[in-house]
Amino acid sequence: MRRTVFNEDHEAFRETLRAFIEAEVVPVYDEWFAAGQAPRDFYYKLAELGLFGINVPEEFGGAGIDSYKFEAVMYEETARAGVHFGGSGVHVLLGLPYIKMLATDEQKKRFLPKFVSGEEMWALAMTEPGTGSDLAGMKTTAKLSEDGTHYVLNGAKTFITGGVHADRVIVCARTSAPTAEDRRFGISLFAVDTKSEGYSIGRKLDKLGLRTSDTAELAFVDVKVPVEDLLGEENKGFYYLGHNLASERWGIAFGAYAQAKAAVRFAKQYVQERTVFGKQVAHFQNTKFELAACQAEVDAAEAVADRALEALDAGELTPAEAASAKLFCTEVAHRVIDRCLQLHGGYGFMNEYPIARLYADNRVNRIYGGTSEIMKSIIAKDMGL
Repeated sequence: MRRTVFNEDHEAFRETLRAFIEAEVVPVYDEWFAAGQAPRDFYYKLAELGLFGINVPEEFGGAGIDSYKFEAVMYEETARAGVHFGGSGVHVLLGLPYIKMLATDEQKKRFLPKFVSGEEMWALAMTEPGTGSDLAGMKTTAKLSEDGTHYVLNGAKTFITGGVHADRVIVCARTSAPTAEDRRFGISLFAVDTKSEGYSIGRKLDKLGLRTSDTAELAFVDVKVPVEDLLGEENKGFYYLGHNLASERWGIAFGAYAQAKAAVRFAKQYVQERTVFGKQVAHFQNTKFELAACQAEVDAAEAVADRALEALDAGELTPAEAASAKLFCTEVAHRVIDRCLQLHGGYGFMNEYPIARLYADNRVNRIYGGTSEIMKSIIAKDMGL
């Protein structure tokens, strides 16, 4: 079946991006992997390529395109090459929607030009030690000063992707106590300057996968945040977080599908080159059947991911539909990548092969953005159960 989700502009962008990855990323990716992060100056190259400004209005230096399809192409091309762009995905997929939705005109003038140029990289800090998916249970606080000029931020966050290189972090904090009727009330969002006194980066976390993406612990001790850096209205942060979760979960779903598709590509190439017992591994019936089954699952995941993409672009992707897409695509990717690694034999366990790195990178898809169990709860609730 012919895909209809992309047009000629998307395919032209794909060619440009593929050439960029081959020239600028693949030759140095092993160095990034060993270092545990992409270098900060790489983000300036992504900015020069225009990746940070696609969805930014033209008046702030962007292309003014209101679509996630170019980002979808990026997911497919990075997965195809077996690479990862560090924390830049969070910058665009998580940071930008909050700026566009919540920032005042004055804030957009301050934030967006530097966002597009890569001068200010953004991250999102929600999760806290001990709370996990229970965002309503967060303990980080932001108290308004007596003179009303700033908030005083105290607390800690963990698992913050892009947290090492970030110049601005959208921090979720309690500005009021929860009410008896709604424990989610009282959370606000702040665009915190990481150079602020009292702001500190803890450990750069040593992860199983996504090794080139800097993930950190953050701590705030009496950090002064100007009232001008409050995003949206005070105490409505939980609503804002829920509003943007659909796009975040679509991103995870599409990225997982792209990883599964890449895994089949890697496995097919390997079994056609590898010889055992005097013939190519690709000639064994088991190999053919395994790859055929994987391809069928990838085809189904592609259809789900594309449908969710179209709904997202139309502003019609519901929380339950996003949860369903994330659950399905991440579970498919888990099965497909595991089977494709098996076809590599012992070499599939070696990090010099992209399938090994892909196996580790994929595992977090069923955890972050809401675990598979959370996705099932959302879907079940939507079913009236």
